[in-house]
Amino acid sequence: MSAWKISFSVTALYYKVLLSMDKNTSPQETLAEIRQLMERSSRFISLSGLSGVFAGVYALVGAYVAYSYLNLTDWGYFAGEALINSRTSVITFIVFDALAILVLAIGTGIFLTTRKAKKDGNSIFDATAKKLIVNLCIPLITGGLFCLALIYNGSLIYVPAAMLIFYGMALVQASHFTRHDIRNLGFLEIVLGLLASFIVGFGFVFWCVGFGVLHILYGTYMYFKYEK
Repeated sequence: MSAWKISFSVTALYYKVLLSMDKNTSPQETLAEIRQLMERSSRFISLSGLSGVFAGVYALVGAYVAYSYLNLTDWGYFAGEALINSRTSVITFIVFDALAILVLAIGTGIFLTTRKAKKDGNSIFDATAKKLIVNLCIPLITGGLFCLALIYNGSLIYVPAAMLIFYGMALVQASHFTRHDIRNLGFLEIVLGLLASFIVGFGFVFWCVGFGVLHILYGTYMYFKYEK
């Protein structure tokens, strides 16, 4: 929704408040509408909860593929010594597996969010959406480069923790421009990342919980709270 449309709508609702003094519509209801319009003007609220569910499913499927590819039976070992002692071909496979998860999650998120934005009458590329993307991408890109540095220097054991921490920071930062619920998810991701940085042998388990289980739970929660 463009700025001039928001301004026009708020002005119209202001006069509606005055008129409601003699009508059936209560001023409280009208003020609630004004608050909703103001929120739409300052926050991108068309994020699809289903995109979070799909992202979580992709993460768990990708994790299972990697786990099966290495033919391991110990999840903790997978996240620790197995990665450090892996051949270059195995590390390359894991990197491309992670990229596939990322591409699928982003692609599905863009599709579902675009569809919801059109349904809500909003633009997916308005000023608020651009601010959301910028504030989300800065920590994500920084974290991605840091993870590449860890891989390059052979510190693979800390990669799951770094991914969770930087992703959580990205969500907290982006929450200023979208639903506040995203901030809580970001805090949970940061906590999981910090735990994974101390319990290094089970970083892969924490990764699955953070990117898989939490995404599914929060996506489902967001869907039923805002879309149903």
